[in-house]
Amino acid sequence: MSTQATRCGYVALIGAPNAGKSTLLNALVGAKVAIVSPKVQTTRARLTGIAIEDQSQMIFVDTPGIFEPKRRLERAMVSDAWSGAGDADVVALLVDSRRPVKANNDDTQVILDALRKRGKQALLLINKVDAVERPELLKLADKLSAEKMDDGGPLFSDIFMISALTGDGVQDLGKFLAKAVPEGPWLYPEDQIATAPMRYLAAEVTREKLFLNLHQELPYQLTVETEAWEELKDGSAKVSQVVYVSRANHKGIVLGKGGSLIKKVGEMSRKDLEAQMDRRVHLFLFVKVRENWLDDPERYREMGLDFPKN
Repeated sequence: MSTQATRCGYVALIGAPNAGKSTLLNALVGAKVAIVSPKVQTTRARLTGIAIEDQSQMIFVDTPGIFEPKRRLERAMVSDAWSGAGDADVVALLVDSRRPVKANNDDTQVILDALRKRGKQALLLINKVDAVERPELLKLADKLSAEKMDDGGPLFSDIFMISALTGDGVQDLGKFLAKAVPEGPWLYPEDQIATAPMRYLAAEVTREKLFLNLHQELPYQLTVETEAWEELKDGSAKVSQVVYVSRANHKGIVLGKGGSLIKKVGEMSRKDLEAQMDRRVHLFLFVKVRENWLDDPERYREMGLDFPKN
């Protein structure tokens, strides 16, 4: 494979919370590398997935949803998202077709204004087209295609209508991006689909299951760490994880009556991990209280985030 014939580049997926970035990342890569839940702000830090199309290697960066942050963790997440966009060769903005873009107090409008200020032309991806009638889609596309840079040029270079969930339009998008990334040698082996270590990805799987089984603010008040990973002689893996909560009364909620909830989460996580790794996994979950972890710089580093000082 000659260097001249290959292409390689970073593609940042940005958008408001729940626009479908993680679902799209998984669809583009063809495997589950990012967790997905109906709750907003599930993705906390940049996660990278790798896909190959012809002679092009595309490194997709799934960024946290961009919104008006109020708490320290939220500020770190939004800062990380913009950092991912700034480092990318191609920036793709996902917009949920079901949500109208408003002039004020709208997360997507905030992103549009920020893209304008940064002078960064983007690719527009109108997602969830399977949930909206075509006339409404065209109306939204017309509205967003009229967005301009400060110099008067178009804010978006191209527009794609897709459904990350059903796969509609995703293949065409992948072929387009394969030609959009710059020429250069591949940065990762051909069979690698993610850059994060398996310990981190395994912790994210468990956090996803907690998001699916817990309600209100509690999922945002916990974190999961893989504390031990042992390769066993029979080819299976023994994995020990700790779910850290910030308050003592949260521990009982996460455990559930008689440990029922954490048992359910463990079973869901184990099945998911075994499917991804194609081998047996012995998963052990523990719940501990770590007060003020949301203000601990070390926890932010473990999540791959910079710690905001205020």
